[in-house]
Amino acid sequence: MPDASDMELLREYAQHGSEAAFAGLVQRHIALVYSVALRHVGDAAPAEEITQVVFIILARKAAQLRPGTILEGWLHGTARLTALSFLRGERRRHFREQEAYMQSTEQAPDDESPSPRLAPLLDEALAHLGARDREAVMLRFFKAQSMREVAAALQVNEPAAQRRILRAVEKLRKFFSQRGVGLSAAVLTAAMAANSVQAAPAALAQAVTAAAITQGATAGVSTLTLINGALKIMAWTKIKTSIVISVGLLLAAGTTTLTVREIPAFKTYPWQAGGREGWFSGLLLNQQPPQVRILSSTFTNLAEGTFGDKIMGTGIPAEGVVAAAYRKTSARTILSAKLPAGRYDYIASLTNGNPEALQREVRRKFGVVGKTANRPTDVLILTVGQPEAPGLKRTLDLRSDDKLAMQRDGLRAQNKLLSEVCEQLEGLANMPVLDRTGLTNRYDFYLHLDWEVTPGWWKLDPNLKKPLVNMDHVKAALLDQLGLELAPTNLPLEMLEVDEAK
Repeated sequence: MPDASDMELLREYAQHGSEAAFAGLVQRHIALVYSVALRHVGDAAPAEEITQVVFIILARKAAQLRPGTILEGWLHGTARLTALSFLRGERRRHFREQEAYMQSTEQAPDDESPSPRLAPLLDEALAHLGARDREAVMLRFFKAQSMREVAAALQVNEPAAQRRILRAVEKLRKFFSQRGVGLSAAVLTAAMAANSVQAAPAALAQAVTAAAITQGATAGVSTLTLINGALKIMAWTKIKTSIVISVGLLLAAGTTTLTVREIPAFKTYPWQAGGREGWFSGLLLNQQPPQVRILSSTFTNLAEGTFGDKIMGTGIPAEGVVAAAYRKTSARTILSAKLPAGRYDYIASLTNGNPEALQREVRRKFGVVGKTANRPTDVLILTVGQPEAPGLKRTLDLRSDDKLAMQRDGLRAQNKLLSEVCEQLEGLANMPVLDRTGLTNRYDFYLHLDWEVTPGWWKLDPNLKKPLVNMDHVKAALLDQLGLELAPTNLPLEMLEVDEAK
């Protein structure tokens, strides 16, 4: 059925279970889906899995898509949301330090190809367009269709299709310009046409088709988890869109008065995505263009992380930003200078020298500098109180992902050193926690905790003076479930002293 339209093939599959029809759809669109996934995760293996998930979802929803659906737009949106689900999920790997970089300049040369700067922002930029604008751009530049073909797909005349594309390109150009990527419309369209879609691995189409035909019935646990996560995000996105439309109708009807002055102006960048959900992606950080920023934040969810010596965080109090610049924690910071209130988003994504660059920005933004010194300090010592406690299990498969996640009813660890667990406990106690167990193995455990806190225990206490949890309860749970004991003491410890810049 080479001449059949996408929707005709989809209908043939939905009504008659035609494997040939679905295989044709996969062949047509697999490169598009794979390219979107690869731009998000930066690694071929997870990009292939995301591609498989997208087509499984398509197979499940084949009968629900409306006849006028532009499949390129639907697949792009689904691939983007699935990639975000992958990056958010527990399956994220812990990205370890990169040791070498090829260059040290902060800004790319003027004659550099725009593609590396464009790629990390492209899919988010498209997501900011309206559905019809996005479909027009994708048909014209991603699928290289003629203006006549675009007009036919959108069911408008050619001049109307051309006007829509010109308006959409201008919106994209402004989006990139606001994020430090200045491109003319001609350069932008050429870059999209040349680099937005790349060939998928040769054997991937056959594997994707086989998995999608069964609608994921034979998929592994990790793939099913990713499918469910993507479907949840898609459902929530649909709900949010409905809310926006409803508000728009209320405004149009005059039942609500809203002035522009009531909407706060806050420009967000791609790297600030963590603030929305409280998750961090090392790949997202690594894809950002070279920059050093500290910005006022509107986020209440905290997200911090590193990739090599690149650093970023969202929703962080000023003390936390200073501590991150000096590679310390707030629990190991002594403030001798007044810092501004509120929360901040920060990033340092140069090719090297990021801690030093962020320290300079901290001095410029907050007027403070830090130095390390040994000081007598109140600390908590982690020791073994009950050897061979059943809750603390040695990791059997050292190749498994290492994970450490705070959850609403406890702390889950997989393939983790106890020294890494101490870092998490330090954040809860807001004081240094030192590993003195003598245990060098990696462990799996689930520490059940009945949080005795106000709603939102995962958000940082604004004054940073007291923990958000009842630490007596945490200590009791550690001893009862894992056989580990936390005991207070005082000893000399290297601390970060923050003072006003001279």
